[in-house]
Amino acid sequence: MKSKKYFIKTYGCQMNVSDSEKIVGWYQQHGWQEAKSMEETNEVVMVTCSVRQTAEDRVYGLINNLVKLKTKNSKLKIVLTGCMMRYPLRWLKDKMPQVDEFKKIDEFKLDSGEKIVRESKSHAFVPIMEGCNQFCAYCVVPTARGREVSRSFEEIVCEVKELSKRGYQKITLLGQNVNAYGKDLKLKDNFARLLKEIHQIQEIEKISFLTSNPWDLNDEIIEAISLPRIDRYLHLPVQSGDDEILKRMNRPYKIKDYLQLVEKIRKKIPDVRIGTDIIVGFPGETEKQFKNTIALCQRIGFVKAYVAMYSPRLGTAAFKLKDDVSHQEKRRRWKILDDLIN
Repeated sequence: MKSKKYFIKTYGCQMNVSDSEKIVGWYQQHGWQEAKSMEETNEVVMVTCSVRQTAEDRVYGLINNLVKLKTKNSKLKIVLTGCMMRYPLRWLKDKMPQVDEFKKIDEFKLDSGEKIVRESKSHAFVPIMEGCNQFCAYCVVPTARGREVSRSFEEIVCEVKELSKRGYQKITLLGQNVNAYGKDLKLKDNFARLLKEIHQIQEIEKISFLTSNPWDLNDEIIEAISLPRIDRYLHLPVQSGDDEILKRMNRPYKIKDYLQLVEKIRKKIPDVRIGTDIIVGFPGETEKQFKNTIALCQRIGFVKAYVAMYSPRLGTAAFKLKDDVSHQEKRRRWKILDDLIN
């Protein structure tokens, strides 16, 4: 019997990459083989991102290309999963009638004892929690991923130990806000204790994590990050260099707080390298407020920045605001920061 083949196209963050690895495990558990290209597959699974409109537009573009493929292969099935599943099913079906099946990530559930199929044999993504409780005005994560839910401490440590026995030397711990790990479980010391426990697994040569929101980065976590095998790259999203914009974004800190935090981190970890996320063109952002962001970037000296042009997202608080910065102006501001940092 000719085996069925699947092809997975992943958009967005490392959490989506991790989800894709689970989906690969699910297909292989059911006897499917991975196709080398979309032209030779029975099913194409799109693991979607909904953080920006451009991410969704790429999905629509791929669907159009797959429709053309269907003229050559009438049995080709298009499956959509990931963060775009935050939309009502009726809306999705009306918007993308060409898609054959819409599935939530948790529908790709592995049977007990089955393993995630990771792309790398040396570096593993390990989700430690999912969701976010913050509700930043521009962000879809609480609707796409839900509220914060942490995995058990023992389960995570056990998984990392198992990975170390299989030859993995690098681990990246994943969460929308890893600093909040364990709060829902009422764990003591939370993320700091988890880092210290994993650091004791000698076979793991480097431990990284994404993402760290500034308001939960406490002294205990900074102490844990200073351990020798913790990655010296710290991703610390600031989003804007202006207090008024931060307030409207529902970010619970001011720029002076962020600067004090960076100073504290660098005092404890002199060789730390800091990256960030920035949104340009948030509703109402003036030229003066944008220049405050430039000044902050020059002062901090970020080694990397994911600069995004604001796009309204249905279901967020900012969706109700007037998107009053032109695309041309957003593009100009984006280029200034991208040139400055990247």
